[in-house]
Amino acid sequence: MRGQVLALLLVIAAMGCTPAPAGSTYAITGVALAGPTCAVEPASPVPGQCAPRPVAGAVLVLTDTGGHEVVRVTTAQDGSWTVALAVGTYTLTPQPVSGLLGTARPVEVVVRPGAVPTGVQIEYDTGIR
Repeated sequence: MRGQVLALLLVIAAMGCTPAPAGSTYAITGVALAGPTCAVEPASPVPGQCAPRPVAGAVLVLTDTGGHEVVRVTTAQDGSWTVALAVGTYTLTPQPVSGLLGTARPVEVVVRPGAVPTGVQIEYDTGIR
């Protein structure tokens, strides 16, 4: 009986370690926001007041560890974006947006089966001070 239980546990453990099938992709989601939106942000802002605003039409470029472009995605009206990526490490590089100061900082995105990043936030500067 112990041998059967041990064998069953080994099978279950091996199933948990099975790599993702070749060609598998995972949906990565995020949002691009711009702030500040008020010249002086209050210490305790009223919800919605002075909150960062969505950036529509921002182009985000994802490259692999070799610096090769994998995909470009454009943010929706609400600043959201979604892209399908295979397991790996990527650099998400926001492109300049007209009317915003500078460019948002690049973000590293690591995709692992069972640990897919969601809610990746890109922060643009409005230049308001």
